[in-house]
Amino acid sequence: MFTGIVEELGMVRALRLLPESGQLTLEGKKVLNGTQIGDSIAINGVCLTVIRQSEREFTVDVMAETLAKTNLTELKSGSRVNLERALQLQTRLGGHLVSGHVDGVGNIRRITPWGIAQVYEITAPPALLSFVLPKGSIAIDGISLTVIDVEAEYFTVSLIPHTFEQTTLGLKGIGSSVNLETDLIGKYVARFMGLNTATSKDKQALSLGFLADHGFA
Repeated sequence: MFTGIVEELGMVRALRLLPESGQLTLEGKKVLNGTQIGDSIAINGVCLTVIRQSEREFTVDVMAETLAKTNLTELKSGSRVNLERALQLQTRLGGHLVSGHVDGVGNIRRITPWGIAQVYEITAPPALLSFVLPKGSIAIDGISLTVIDVEAEYFTVSLIPHTFEQTTLGLKGIGSSVNLETDLIGKYVARFMGLNTATSKDKQALSLGFLADHGFA
């Protein structure tokens, strides 16, 4: 589990892609402090397990499902990446609960300056957008951000100068892909209610009676 507060910008040292798997070697400093083999590190919002490490580098395996659902295949030697160690119980939860399990990939549609901030329009698949809520939380390349508005094909977020300068979003332009993870709690609630889930065979209408029957009212 993560918070979506990026600890540092790392760098890809090597990317080895096989037909159904891959392996990444990355440079990092802060995230290796206290890290051991078997620990989890979020790389652009993707939770991966450290299998080898040295003083300044670490290596992770990437399975086929991760390659298919994220933009990690676009990385190359020298690419910058957002890095975050797994949440500890005594850590301040400055962002929101992020699992590191990416729901899908979106694209930057537009970037517009607004005062000190930069407003990003991010396109996303309809099934993913159904879990995005205005003023709710979303992780973009592992960065915890607050949604401004949701439209038919995209949503908007605003970046303060610190986020723009200290994460990979400041390095990406229009058309760039981003990993998206919608709010964890919202997905569980929707699954329980039988809403917006393709596998739900017996959907029930959301009503006051339904909420009362299930202890919500």
